Amino acid sequence: MAGEPPLLRVKNAVEQSLPDVVRSWLVRLIALVVFIAVWLLIAGLHLVDEKFLPAPSAVWDAAVRASTWHQVAPGVPREVLGEQNYFLWEHLVASLQRIFAGVGVAIVLGPIVGFAMGMSKTFNTVTEPYLNFLRALPPLGYIGLLIVWFGIGDTSKVWLLFLAAFPAIAISTVSGVQGVSRDQINAARALGANRLQVLTGVVMPASLPEVINGIRIAVGFAWTTVVAAELNNGIPGIGGLAYLAGQQLNAPLTIACIIVIGITALLLDALIKWIGVLLVPWKGKA
Repeated sequence: MAGEPPLLRVKNAVEQSLPDVVRSWLVRLIALVVFIAVWLLIAGLHLVDEKFLPAPSAVWDAAVRASTWHQVAPGVPREVLGEQNYFLWEHLVASLQRIFAGVGVAIVLGPIVGFAMGMSKTFNTVTEPYLNFLRALPPLGYIGLLIVWFGIGDTSKVWLLFLAAFPAIAISTVSGVQGVSRDQINAARALGANRLQVLTGVVMPASLPEVINGIRIAVGFAWTTVVAAELNNGIPGIGGLAYLAGQQLNAPLTIACIIVIGITALLLDALIKWIGVLLVPWKGKA
């Protein structure tokens, strides 16, 4: 319109010319730039003690130091490897291996238990209280018991991550099974389908979107549990490194680990969403 202010006309023109995806990424980039600018301003004006909130440059230096060979101290010729004798990416890979082991078992067993609960009222009545009890427990509540049972090695960590992921997947599967339309099930039975055919041809495809959502939630929750899993003997491990750096009051390295943990979580979630699109192309189209 002719009466529109110039800035509003420019804004409308940009919105019309840019695809939604590009526009969303542009907004995210602007938000990130603003966040870093505010961080730089706070650090530059020393509004917060650098022991608690170091500058972005200090965090970057800590990340580089953790990813390279470097001198033990200025003037000391001896060099050491990364942090705690591992590069930063090796700490990340160690944590991912534990996640894949624990959550991988949950991805196999969770849907099986969920389908059984959804298809059998008796099994659901017996199992649901225990599943909800396990879901309500915070990871730190039973990490000590797992260490007593399995020691401080990777076995206790994998068990902790499995227990963190399993309830979400099973409960989402139950929700998906119970949400299947009775009309679809009755129509399949009217056409002569037996119980197994109804399960594989109707119930499983219809509930698969909920299973994928459950896996997304489970992976996210398990990833947030990685620090708890690596409190004891967590080196190598990105969570263990973050915890150890915090104990040493090494704020730059702690924040660097937090950033790596957060970015990895975003990438894992995007990967699961992409896999979900491939496996469930009919979602939202029925």
